[in-house]
Amino acid sequence: QQSELNSFLWTIQRDPPSYFFGTIHVPYTRVWDFIPENSKKAFQQSHIVYFELDLTDPYTISALTSCQLLPQGENLQDVLPHDIYCRLKRHLEYVKLMMPSWMTPDQRGKGLYADYLFNAIAGNWERKRPVWVMLMVNSLTEADIKSRGVPVLDLYLAQEAERLRKQTGAVEKVEEQCHPLNGLNFSQV
Repeated sequence: QQSELNSFLWTIQRDPPSYFFGTIHVPYTRVWDFIPENSKKAFQQSHIVYFELDLTDPYTISALTSCQLLPQGENLQDVLPHDIYCRLKRHLEYVKLMMPSWMTPDQRGKGLYADYLFNAIAGNWERKRPVWVMLMVNSLTEADIKSRGVPVLDLYLAQEAERLRKQTGAVEKVEEQCHPLNGLNFSQV
């Protein structure tokens, strides 16, 4: 029953109440039906909504893209062991070859092309830091490709908040997410 599901919603007792809701970075369609009504109701009734990052802000997206890059003049080939780099390159060639068959008719109907999608996800991969390449490779699966074009839960809620003219904000800056990940050494990655 929907009413019996764990809501990941915490209430902060004040007047008016505040809520804290734990989200996950997956296409919202994978989880929306499992989000209990109390969480959806709290969102609908809210006037101000804060997210981890402001994924509707072009600066946020640009900064996330920039923080993933190796220092100027460095390439992934320079920092990865040769055998791992070659395996990665072969895997990405395989993914690029398979992407047309992984895409849904709905995606194609919306004008999404496999080459465009591959470049949107993996473009400039040779300039990215290993941790970001690892995250990228983890998202290059058939299931993830089929759900491309569907916003992740955070973005969906942010878009809904904008559509409903709610005041929005973010609790973190891009740097607060990038620096810890970029600080991992190669063996940790």
